[in-house]
Amino acid sequence: MQNELQIVGIQADLIWENPAKNRAFFEEHIKSLSASTDLVVLPEMFTTGFTMNPEKVAEKMDGETITWMQKLASKKQVAITGSLVIEDNNKYNNRLVFVHPSGKTETYDKRHSFTLAGEHKAYNSGDKKLIVTYKGWRICPLICYDLRFPVWARNTENYDLLIFMANWPVTRIKAWETLLKARAIENMSYTIGINRTGKDANDYEYSGNSLVIDYLGEELSNLPKNKVGIVKATLVKSNQKAIREKLGFLNDRDSFEIKII
Repeated sequence: MQNELQIVGIQADLIWENPAKNRAFFEEHIKSLSASTDLVVLPEMFTTGFTMNPEKVAEKMDGETITWMQKLASKKQVAITGSLVIEDNNKYNNRLVFVHPSGKTETYDKRHSFTLAGEHKAYNSGDKKLIVTYKGWRICPLICYDLRFPVWARNTENYDLLIFMANWPVTRIKAWETLLKARAIENMSYTIGINRTGKDANDYEYSGNSLVIDYLGEELSNLPKNKVGIVKATLVKSNQKAIREKLGFLNDRDSFEIKII
């Protein structure tokens, strides 16, 4: 088990439906990271922006972007995670991909489709939560709108780190910041939220406001509004464990079952 985990999130002004240019941007930033970096988190639909045109940009799991993630993860010896448009079994998915330095790949399909934008009409909805084990840390990665659903994010698996990647518009950015802190506090978990900046082809504006938060809701790192760049922090498992044992809040959580309908 590794007591400290060095995490980095990359906040970007995504180029609309242009995987090659977006990959080039992220590659430049990832290659410049220090050798001590353990995990890199990218935004939701990091190759395209939040498009409802999956037929134009969808890739396969053996496609160019997954191959690129695996090669870069291996070269830098870092885990990389982000979501992109994947076609699988004749369905389109907003799929989070977690690539280990070894090339091992784990996936999570976004559970809560953003109906306000018609995501439920364009994409298949997932029904399985993913818990990644990486360097002795248990990690729960989720996508954007999932942030509004605390039951789905509830820490019943004793995870250590909660990840949210998003295209979260500036008009509701206060909710983004507030809910990230709420999820961190109620789950006594380190939490990182990585959002995009800029304006997309639908004229929606994004301010970023990416954050790393500790298990008590305190900000460890943040990026100013509209800034392109990285947010980073060192997470210390022994500190989290000591506070969890001292306060015992997770011992009192409710038992429940989630029914997928």
